[in-house]
Amino acid sequence: MVIAVNLEEKPTTRLNPDSTNPALKDVADQVVEPMVAVLLCTANGAQFLQEQLESIAAQTHRRVKLIISDDGSTDRTMAVIDQFRSRHTQLPVEVRNGPQKGFSANFMSIACDPGIEADFFAFSDQDDVWLPAKTQRALDWLKTVTPGVPAMYCGRTEAIDEQGRMLGLSPLFAKTPSFRNAIVQSLAGGNTIVLNRAARDLVVSIGMLPVVAHDWWFYQLISGVNGLVLYDPQPFVQYRQHAANIIGSNSGWGARWRRIKGLFVGRFQSWNDINVRALERISARLTPENRAVLARFRRVREAGLAARLAGLVGSGIYRQTFLGNLGLVAATFLKKI
Repeated sequence: MVIAVNLEEKPTTRLNPDSTNPALKDVADQVVEPMVAVLLCTANGAQFLQEQLESIAAQTHRRVKLIISDDGSTDRTMAVIDQFRSRHTQLPVEVRNGPQKGFSANFMSIACDPGIEADFFAFSDQDDVWLPAKTQRALDWLKTVTPGVPAMYCGRTEAIDEQGRMLGLSPLFAKTPSFRNAIVQSLAGGNTIVLNRAARDLVVSIGMLPVVAHDWWFYQLISGVNGLVLYDPQPFVQYRQHAANIIGSNSGWGARWRRIKGLFVGRFQSWNDINVRALERISARLTPENRAVLARFRRVREAGLAARLAGLVGSGIYRQTFLGNLGLVAATFLKKI
C-alpha cells in the first residue's frame, strides 16, 4: 500500500506553551525532534567506514544515535569507530558484537533487539555516503503516518565507485509497492530504509527468522500486513561499488543482466524457498488477501508448466520493470521460481 504525500512539507511537534510563563513560551518555540537510531553493521569495513560515519554525523536532522553491530572485524574497523567517537562526542555511539553468521543475520540481530529505543530506525551499510538531508527526507513522510500503522520509507540510490565518482542511478521503480511485488522482488536497498516505531515493533514481535536479506524481509512483512511503503524516486544515498560488495547495485545493463541470469541458475528459486518458509511461519499476521497471494504463489511454484504460467498471470504477482517481468515469466517457464 502506498500513499501520496508532499515530501517538501515538514511537520513538526511543538510543546504546548503556557502563555503566562515567558520561560515556557521560549521552550515552546523549540522543535521537539524525534530520536532516530541508525543501525549500522560492520565487517572489515575500515576502508570506507570513516566517510560513511561522517555523513551520518552531518545529517540535517540532529537527534541521532548510532548503534554499530560488528561481525568480528580484524582490520582497523574498531579504530575508525573509536576515532570517530572521540571527534563527535555529541553523537551517542554504541558498539556491540554481531552474531558472525553473515550480513543478513547481523542486520536482523540488531533490528530485532527490543532494547534499542527510538522513534524511528534507519539502516546503514558500512561503505556508503548519506546526503545531508537523507534522514530528514524520510522523517518528513514518516511523521505524517498515523501512529500505530507500520510504515517503511525507502528509495533510489546513486552508485559511486571507490573514489566517489558517480556511476549511475538505480532503476526508477514506478509501480505501486505491494505484497504482490514484495513476494518476488526487494524494492530498495537496506541502506535507504527508515522504519517508524510500529514497523520496527512488528519486526521485533516476529523475531529472528532465517531470511535472504533484512531489506527484502521488511518489505514483505510491512506490505504483507497492509502497512505503508513509500519509494522515493529522488536518491539520498551514494551506494559504493567495490570488489568486496556482497550484493552490489542494480544500476547499469551489466548489473541487471547478472541479476536476471541468477533467475536461470537457481539462485532466485533458492531465495524464494527461504522467503516462503519464513512467510508461512508468520502467515497468520498477513491480511487474508495476502495470505491468499502467498498460498497461490506456493502452488504456482509446485505446479506443472501450464498451471504455473496460468497461475502466475492470475496471481497478479509482478516485478517493477519490463525486463524483470520477462525474467519472472522465463523463470516460471523453467520451473526456477
